[in-house]
Amino acid sequence: MISNKIKVTAKRVKEILLTLPIKVGDTAVLFSKQRFKEQSWVDNSTQPWKARKAGAKRNRGRALLVDKGRLRRSIRVIRTTGDSVTIGSDVPYAQAHNDGFKGIVQVKAHKRTKWKKSKVETGTLTKKGNKSMKTVTTANGEYQVEAHSKNEYASGEDSWAKVPPWINK
Repeated sequence: MISNKIKVTAKRVKEILLTLPIKVGDTAVLFSKQRFKEQSWVDNSTQPWKARKAGAKRNRGRALLVDKGRLRRSIRVIRTTGDSVTIGSDVPYAQAHNDGFKGIVQVKAHKRTKWKKSKVETGTLTKKGNKSMKTVTTANGEYQVEAHSKNEYASGEDSWAKVPPWINK
């Protein structure tokens, strides 16, 4: 009777130990993805990510560290063993977001759009009876940027995550 209970308990423990790394990995992935949603890091306390520079038009209304969401979507379990779980990303810039980066970056040749600002009538009058005008920006051709290298520096303090001690690097 007792040996049968021990066998059943041992079987249950073995099943739990086999599935535990998978569950821990899934929890770590969800935790990391939640950092993007909450735009903060959580350790002993919540540490909000640094805000964008004021006046960054391209980034207005967008979550921090998210452009198209590729990095956030790429976070997954890389490897599990009986006693460890490794999560990560195959996105090339993931490490720079996490740890910071200082070095030379190769920029490929590409085209840029020239923009022109001009005043146009709105079709209404001002209080003084003058034609109301507004400024519009329109594309005005494009130009070629040659391939080049540039020094780049990004602080890891602005990172999307800092690897907690319970996640292997």
